[in-house]
Amino acid sequence: MREYKMRRGEHLEDRVDDMEAFIEDYFGPITATEEYKNGELHVVEEPDNPVFQRVVAGTVEYSGKKNKLALDIVERPAEEVIAEGHVDAAEDAVNAKNDFLEEATGRDAKARRDSMKRDVEDDAEAPDNV
Repeated sequence: MREYKMRRGEHLEDRVDDMEAFIEDYFGPITATEEYKNGELHVVEEPDNPVFQRVVAGTVEYSGKKNKLALDIVERPAEEVIAEGHVDAAEDAVNAKNDFLEEATGRDAKARRDSMKRDVEDDAEAPDNV
């Protein structure tokens, strides 16, 4: 499960007022919920795009900090998708994921990548439990 930060000065609630409808627009009907960090995330067991096997998404709330967007996408094996003739769906899957994240967070793929690199570098500089 990956958590995505918002752009500086923005809040997830301001960008996405109805998380359930937002998820359904991009991935398909929500079929269940799943607990994650004392909250509930939405699960799409049969996403519209045949490349996706399962999608879990929603808001992760933090007290005293900005909420984050959580997203976990399980993709079907490429060989299986190709064998079923859904080659064009792969590009649509990438676009759906990137558009979903950019609309929700206000950050494009490059900004999200750079942020994750900084987080990893910051963790590497932190001392271990000594």
